[in-house]
Amino acid sequence: MWVALGPEGPRTITFAARLGSLDMPSDLAERLPKALIHRNVPGEPVHAFLRDFDRAWTALAPYGALSARQRWMRTAAALRADWPVVDGAARWRQGELTVRWAALAPGA
Repeated sequence: MWVALGPEGPRTITFAARLGSLDMPSDLAERLPKALIHRNVPGEPVHAFLRDFDRAWTALAPYGALSARQRWMRTAAALRADWPVVDGAARWRQGELTVRWAALAPGA
């Protein structure tokens, strides 16, 4: 996981996973940056995002029969409907998903 920084501060956060061994996207929470790790509690944006990430992952489980990559890509596309996902299929194929920092930031 990494945060892209600009002169104004954090811009985006990227979640990266080894798809073959990923059980649930929320397993990535242990890699959250310090500014978010202690905010992963109900009522906080990062918690809502990880909850939605897990729900989409679970709902799209049938794509896992094709490959974990296909499941991840469908999950990322589904998240785009409600969250500001800023990357696309080329990055998703690599097991990455980037979201605007402001959507997950404390107090967002």
